Amino acid sequence: MDIIHGVNGIPLSRLLEVQLEFLLRSFPAVIVTGARQTGKSTLVQQAPGGPSRTYLTLDDLDILERAREEPAALVGTEAPVTLDEVQRSPDLLLAVKRAIDERRVPGRFLLTGSANLLLMRRISETLAGRAAHLTLWPLTRREQLGFGEAGAWSRLFAASDRDWPELLKAENAPEEDWKALARRGGYPTPAYELDDPAARSAWFAGYTRTYLERDLQEIASVASLVDFRRLMRATCLNLGNLVNQTEVARDVGISQATVHRHLDLLEITYQLVRLPAFTVNRTKRLLKSPRLFWSDTGLALHLAGETEPRGAHLENLVLSDLLAWRGSTSAAVEILYWRTTAGDEVDFVIEHDGRLLPIEIKAGPRPSLADIKALKLFRHEYSDRARAGLLLHAGSEIAWLADGILAAPWWKVV
Repeated sequence: MDIIHGVNGIPLSRLLEVQLEFLLRSFPAVIVTGARQTGKSTLVQQAPGGPSRTYLTLDDLDILERAREEPAALVGTEAPVTLDEVQRSPDLLLAVKRAIDERRVPGRFLLTGSANLLLMRRISETLAGRAAHLTLWPLTRREQLGFGEAGAWSRLFAASDRDWPELLKAENAPEEDWKALARRGGYPTPAYELDDPAARSAWFAGYTRTYLERDLQEIASVASLVDFRRLMRATCLNLGNLVNQTEVARDVGISQATVHRHLDLLEITYQLVRLPAFTVNRTKRLLKSPRLFWSDTGLALHLAGETEPRGAHLENLVLSDLLAWRGSTSAAVEILYWRTTAGDEVDFVIEHDGRLLPIEIKAGPRPSLADIKALKLFRHEYSDRARAGLLLHAGSEIAWLADGILAAPWWKVV
């Protein structure tokens, strides 16, 4: 296992460290899931009580065999235990449940998985009422900078709207080329260790092969990996768009039922992100078409065969930061988009503490009044709940463009 080191050889601080420590003091089991290579193993081995915990990874074939043949013996130890990549042996969770019911001790089990255990059909035991769940997303920009945090979202929600300009001016995250950030993505190795584009490309190629040839096959049987990879490419080429499974099936040349199943698998394994629509009626959110994004922009660019990031990749960077922030807070947060029948669209709507924060993303450096039309419509439609709108751009100016609409550099917020 490689540990990603920051300044002076100190391991990079992760956003989830504080929340993980809190949950280990409160629950008998904590489950940390996320895509392969996001740093789960490093995170859990640095968790409180690390030296006293028994660490077992199911990537070790001997441990995997024990997990499948004698799961009760594997988890029956008195000492706290960390079990890495538990999705490789779904029945192991039943043994963990029985062990917890026999001796309920906070922090007894720390589990990781490279798939969403709550969505996997093969997993019948979710440890409901016994475990807390965390998701580790790829490194945020501020984690890469050594700050160990996501963007300024919590501070924005805590402050009054009129104080946002001064708050953002005080943010100490440096200016950065968003295209360079999109190319390297957030997986620790290509984001932090590999400076050469060719080396990053080789890493992404190896990652994709491992994902298709091993990880995916352990979760579900995929008849044609060629078709699956073609679907991945099509999805990355249409980053940020509404999903129409009929059109995707026609373009890729597979059935609509297969498209639906493959998109589910991509979401279960934390590759694909479905962004639901905002409506006041929560049930209708489930019926409207989601927008599709990728968990990592660097991998998305590689899969699409693109070298020049587009505006959708900047949107994806902001979404990735929002997802990491949401996963680190105990508050209820929903991340959505808004679209009218006339085609007006707000890129993101953050629902938090009963209020709505609309966000529009523009990749250009000079925002204009034309860029805020949808934000004004949204704030008018939901004036009783909406906070000031944010227009994030690639320039450096922080200014009110209209009443209740603040333009700010993306790098001051993310």
